[in-house]
Amino acid sequence: MTAFLLEVGTEELPASFLSDAILQWRSRIPQSLAANSLSSASVEVYGTPRRLAVLITGLPSQQPDREEEIKGPPAQAAFKDGQPTKAAIGFAKKQGVDIAALEIRPTEKGDFVFVKKSIPGRPVAEILTELIPEWISGLEGKRLMRWGNGEMKFSRPIRWLVALLDDTILPIELVNGSKTITSDRITYGHRVLHPATVTIPNATDYVKTLSDAFVIVDPEARANIIQREVEAAAEKAGGFTVFYPDLLKEVTNLVEYPSAVVGKFEPEFLELPTEVITEVMVTHQRYFPVFKAAESKELLPNFITVSNGDPTKADIIAVGNERVIRARLADGKFFYKADLSKPLVSYLPQLETVTFQEELGSVRDKVDRIVTIADYISRQLELEPNKREKTERAALLCKADLVSQMVYEFPELQGIMGEKYALASGEDAEVASAIVQHYLPTGAGDILPETLTGQIVGLADRLDTLVSIFGLGLIPTGSSDPFALRRAANAVVNITWFANLPINLENLLTQIATDFAAKYNKEQDKLIAALQEFFLQRIRTLLQDEKQIDYDLVNAVLGENDPEYTERALQDLLDVRDRALYLQQIRKDGTLDKIYETVNRSTRLAAQGDLDFQQLEPTSLIQPELFQKSSEQAFYNALVELVPQTQVAQQTRNYQLLIAALAKIAPTVASFFDGEDSVLVMDPNPDIKRNRLHLLGLLRNHARVLADFGAIVKNL
Repeated sequence: MTAFLLEVGTEELPASFLSDAILQWRSRIPQSLAANSLSSASVEVYGTPRRLAVLITGLPSQQPDREEEIKGPPAQAAFKDGQPTKAAIGFAKKQGVDIAALEIRPTEKGDFVFVKKSIPGRPVAEILTELIPEWISGLEGKRLMRWGNGEMKFSRPIRWLVALLDDTILPIELVNGSKTITSDRITYGHRVLHPATVTIPNATDYVKTLSDAFVIVDPEARANIIQREVEAAAEKAGGFTVFYPDLLKEVTNLVEYPSAVVGKFEPEFLELPTEVITEVMVTHQRYFPVFKAAESKELLPNFITVSNGDPTKADIIAVGNERVIRARLADGKFFYKADLSKPLVSYLPQLETVTFQEELGSVRDKVDRIVTIADYISRQLELEPNKREKTERAALLCKADLVSQMVYEFPELQGIMGEKYALASGEDAEVASAIVQHYLPTGAGDILPETLTGQIVGLADRLDTLVSIFGLGLIPTGSSDPFALRRAANAVVNITWFANLPINLENLLTQIATDFAAKYNKEQDKLIAALQEFFLQRIRTLLQDEKQIDYDLVNAVLGENDPEYTERALQDLLDVRDRALYLQQIRKDGTLDKIYETVNRSTRLAAQGDLDFQQLEPTSLIQPELFQKSSEQAFYNALVELVPQTQVAQQTRNYQLLIAALAKIAPTVASFFDGEDSVLVMDPNPDIKRNRLHLLGLLRNHARVLADFGAIVKNL
C-alpha cells in the first residue's frame, strides 16, 4: 500500500481560515477519493499558520479494474433488418468494441443498444495529479486574495508545494499568471527556531521531520501542549486559568511551536471590573487571565500569552506584552473613571445621536418603544406597581451604556458596563441586573435571563426589533438574516418557556404591530399575519430541534393551516410546549398506542361530517332516537361521561386526565367500529349517517383539546 503527502506552504494564514480549511479537507478529500474508487487506511489533515497538509495512508497503487455499462442508440435506429446501421457502427467504434459486443435490452423507453466495457484502473499517481489542484482551489473562505499577476485565489500567497507518493516526488504545478509553483520534497521549519529548509524523505516521515524542525503540524497536539503549558504557568504564578474555547482554538492556529509566557501588570489595574480586564486579555490580546482560585472571579495581576518564538527569550517576550497590556488597561481605567463621573441616566440624550435603523430612527427612539412594550408585557402578567416601575426603569436604561466611552471602545461589554454604571449611580439592584440580563441569550446554547425584570425587558427589546424590521418588509429569506430575526424570535420563545411566563404572544404582536402601522403608515393586517407565521415556524423548529419532539407530534399540536391551533399556540406558548412534550412522553411509554387506532380513525372519518371543532357536549347535538345499534348508545353514554373530564383537563392543562379518559372510551369506540354490534358509519340514510359522524366528530374534538390525532403517524 502507498502513502501520499501534500503540503501547501503559505505566508501566515488567518486562524479562522486555517480552522475552516482543515474541516473542509477532512470532509472533501475522503469524498474525492471515494468518487475515484480509491480506498485508504487513513486521511489525516494537518495545519499551522504557514501550511496546510494532508497525509493519506493505505492507498492502492492504482484504481481497481471495473466494468461499465454504456447505453447507446435505440435498437430501431441501430439495426435495420438485422444489419447494423451507421448509428450502431459509430457507437461501437466510439466505445472501442466490435459490433458483436453490442446487446439489445428493453428499457422504459423501448429497446436500446448497450455495451459492457472492462475499464482498467488508472495509476493512483495519475489520479492524484488531477485531484490536487482541485483540492487546493476548491477551498472556500472569506476574503480570498489574488497575488502576483495571476487569477488564482487563496487566503494567502502560496510559496511552496510538497507532494510525495511514498518517497517519490509527484509532479504537480500550480500556475499563477507568469509564476509557476512546482512540487518538491523541500519544506520549511519554524521561522525562528529552524529557519533553514527541511527535506522530507518519505511521506510517512512528515510529522516527525517537521517536529524536529520545531513545527507541530497536528492542531490537536498543539492544543494539548498549550493547555498543559498554560495550566503549569498559571500554577507557577499561584493561580488558575480558564480555557475559553474560542481563544484556545484561535491561539492554536496562530503558533507552530507553542510555549507559555507569564507576564504581569500593576495591581492598581485590578480596581477595574474583572470583565474589563478579561475582555482586554481574551478578545483583544489573546491572553489567558490568571484567577486567584478555581471558580473565582478575583484576578491576579498576571496574564499568560502563548508565544511562537524562542522559549529561551521568554523574559523579553513577556516585557513586550506587558507594555501592550499596560497601555490597554490604562485606557480602560481612563474610560471607566470618565464614565463614572456622571449617572447612567444622563447618557440617554446621547442615544439620540446613534442610529438604530435609518427608517426607524435613533436608539433613543427604540428605547421609548421598548418601554412601551415592556409595559404591555407587565400588564399581561399583572405585575404589582412596584415591579412595573422597576421594569419601566430597566427598559429606559437598558441601552444607555452604548454611548459610554468604555462600551464604545469595547462593544462586547454592552450591558455588563450598564449594570455596573447603574449600581454606581444608585439604581436599584434589580434594575441594574436587568440591564445586563436583557441581552441574554446572545446565541444558541447561551444562558437565559433569570430575573423577571430582565426577561421582560429582553422580550420587549426583541419584539420591537421583530415588529419594526418586519414592518419595513425586511423579512429573512433563505440564509439571509442580517438583523438576526430568527435568533430574536427563538429567544422570545425560549425565554417564555424557560421562565414559564403566561404571556399572550398573539395579543402582544397585535398591539405592537398596530402601534407601528399607525406611526409609520404601514398595512397592519399583513404585518401581523407575517409575524404570526414567522413565530409558528420558530416554535416548530425549536420543538423539533431543541425539545427533540417528533415532527408528526409537532404537526399535531401546531396543525397545518389550522387557524384554531395557530391562535391557540400563539396565545399560550407554555401550553403548546407542554402538549408536545406530553405527546412525546406517551409515545415513548406506549400510552399513545392504546388510543391511537380509535381516535385516529374517528378523526379521519369525522372530516367527512360538518361538525365544527369546538363542540364537546353531545346532549344537544346527538339524536338518540336515530340509534339502530346498542354500540351507538354506548358510544353516546361514554361521550356524556367524557365531557366533565375534558373540561377539567382544559382548565388545569392536566392532559393526563384526558388521555386516561380517552383510553377508557377506546374499547367502546372499537366496538362501534368492529364489534358484534358495529355500525356502518356511512349509512344510506343521511340523518343516521350525520348522527354517527357527529359522534365521531365529538370524540375528535375531545382529542383535539390535546392534539390533532389525524396528523400523528402510527409507530413512527
